[in-house]
Amino acid sequence: MTLSVCMIVRDEEQTLARCLDCVRTFADEIIIVDTGSVDNTVKIARSYTDKVAFFKWTDDFAAARNYSFSLASCDLVMWLDADDIISEVNAKKIAALKHCNDFDVAYLKYVAAFDGDMPSYVYFRERIFRRSMNFKWEGEVHEVVNVSGRQIYSDASIYHKKVKQNPARRNLSIYQNLIARGLPLDARQKFYYGRELFFNSMYVECIAVLKDFLAGDGWEENKVEACRTIYCALCKLGNEEQAVRALVYAFTISFPRAEDCCILARYFEGKNDVRTAIYWYERALASPESIENGGFVNVDYLSYIPAIRLCILHDKLGNYELAVHYNEIAGKAKPDDPSYLHNKKYFQTKLTER
Repeated sequence: MTLSVCMIVRDEEQTLARCLDCVRTFADEIIIVDTGSVDNTVKIARSYTDKVAFFKWTDDFAAARNYSFSLASCDLVMWLDADDIISEVNAKKIAALKHCNDFDVAYLKYVAAFDGDMPSYVYFRERIFRRSMNFKWEGEVHEVVNVSGRQIYSDASIYHKKVKQNPARRNLSIYQNLIARGLPLDARQKFYYGRELFFNSMYVECIAVLKDFLAGDGWEENKVEACRTIYCALCKLGNEEQAVRALVYAFTISFPRAEDCCILARYFEGKNDVRTAIYWYERALASPESIENGGFVNVDYLSYIPAIRLCILHDKLGNYELAVHYNEIAGKAKPDDPSYLHNKKYFQTKLTER
């Protein structure tokens, strides 16, 4: 099978070539849709492909992506952003998917943040589609494809590495314009609108919107994330006790997520309740959470963070063997981490003295 890579871009001269150098190693067709660049983006795009088109920007990411897909002619279509990077190893994995005929949608890992060179914030996104299925993007912002058919999860990863920030209030303004036009927000839009309010320091409004979202229908992962965002907003407003209650409400929706367990653990650490803090860090390590659930996952909370904190807390209690045990768990997650290496030397000395 053949593969079209479709991109919508605007003023991406800093990153577009970096992305396309990766793409041209596996794509049979590259389609670039420019939505109004005033820099050298179009010139760079034309040096990689003759399939450069233009789309008048209407504050609708789904419309732009659907237009890019409409120009594709290959068996499979894939979307990317200009600030995405694909390593040689992952490019080969994507190329191999062209020889796989048993899927209509392929999910790939999206690595959105890093701790040094190590991925820290990872989630799966619908990435490659069989063109004959005629899938459509939905949502003016934080757009998504409502998928069906045969779905697979690939171990290929795409790295999202920004070099510039999105225009201030861009996404928030799109939502506010929708509301001003009298268009109701669906559950997913309410969730992302609440997050945009938080990112723009509108904490009271954020809490109101996300509470409204929680009262209705919505995806489980988004509801759990909404509780965490309300927690953060209430902390910003100085209401820590109320924030903790908002966070714990997530446990009535689904099993406790590792990040939420770590947040609770730090709360009890702050109150010098070491044993309760240990309990919640242990729950974090035992979490059945997986990125295949589709939610946003900071992988540090699944292993490194609870392990390194358990090491420190057991050291405080004089439980040196347990402290060493948890330090080694942290070291497996991050073998070059300075805290792990410092602790390792510290315990070697400590246990020798005993």
